Amino acid sequence: MSAPEPYPGRDLGLPESGRGSLASWGSRVGALLVDWGVSMAVALLLFGPGVLSAGGWLRWMILTVFFVQKALLTAASGSSVGQLLSGVGVVRVDGRPVEWWRAIVRSALVCLVLPALIVGADRRALDDILLGTVVVNRRSRVNKPRSA
Repeated sequence: MSAPEPYPGRDLGLPESGRGSLASWGSRVGALLVDWGVSMAVALLLFGPGVLSAGGWLRWMILTVFFVQKALLTAASGSSVGQLLSGVGVVRVDGRPVEWWRAIVRSALVCLVLPALIVGADRRALDDILLGTVVVNRRSRVNKPRSA
């Protein structure tokens, strides 16, 4: 009898597919794009079109709105706006919900960009590795079977 074939998330004790399994890159990137788009729209509504072209403090308002919505919603629900729509969320590696401080630090690290681009095993970015978090599927999805 052969050992089960390894899959991303196995070493973390996550299921191979379905609810609680490791989120795909497509879902994660899609969620990030939605988060940025929503943040742009909110910043435009709150601060006007200057957020797209002006200098000074206005140039930081899209990033500020992005940080605030990501931190608050992740702390409150385990998912940002984009993650909710993509059906993914952030949990601690032990499966427990993310605390406020982890949500705030994780959002700050995502805003810095570089920690989110450094990826280790199990599709975990540096921010997830440092904070003991993982992005998982919230919906019961069935992954396509791997070809033999």
